[in-house]
Amino acid sequence: MFQVDIIEKCKRNNRKAQVQLYNQYCNGMYIVAHRFVKNDAEAEDIVQESFIKAFSKLEQYNAEVTFGAWLKRIVINKSIDALKAKKARLVELDEVHLKIVDADFNDEWLVDDAITFSEVTNAINSLTDKYKFVLMLYLIEGFDHQEISEILKISEAASRTQLSRGKQKLQQLLIPKHYGARY
Repeated sequence: MFQVDIIEKCKRNNRKAQVQLYNQYCNGMYIVAHRFVKNDAEAEDIVQESFIKAFSKLEQYNAEVTFGAWLKRIVINKSIDALKAKKARLVELDEVHLKIVDADFNDEWLVDDAITFSEVTNAINSLTDKYKFVLMLYLIEGFDHQEISEILKISEAASRTQLSRGKQKLQQLLIPKHYGARY
């Protein structure tokens, strides 16, 4: 069955189609939610709430992006809302290769080999929410500035600025230490 057909059936409250769509996306959306929250049950709740919202707002989905991308934005927004409500720290990320791209000059900055993944995640988690969220959305989720601005309800310029400043702060935090002092 084509994706468009399933979505059209879901719009008509076809429960079988809704279950099919849920089964197709629930695991991937759980992984996305879990990147933002540290709790399995909370990630499951976020996925459930996201699907409820998606099904209730399905008439607004106009296929400009894939359904998965549209749903992923809902999951990310729900995850961020949960973090803000709890004033919780961001979860430790799944181990990924972090490559930070300079927003202005498009040159790569790679984390020094001597720096552990734990140090990188601790550094990201020590940043303020405005930098932390933009860095996670850009580096981990792969969103561009237009998408980040829509998700966080900030301007694209603010997204670029927060990414640049967050990257600078992250770089400063990750300067290798030599005998306890940064060099």
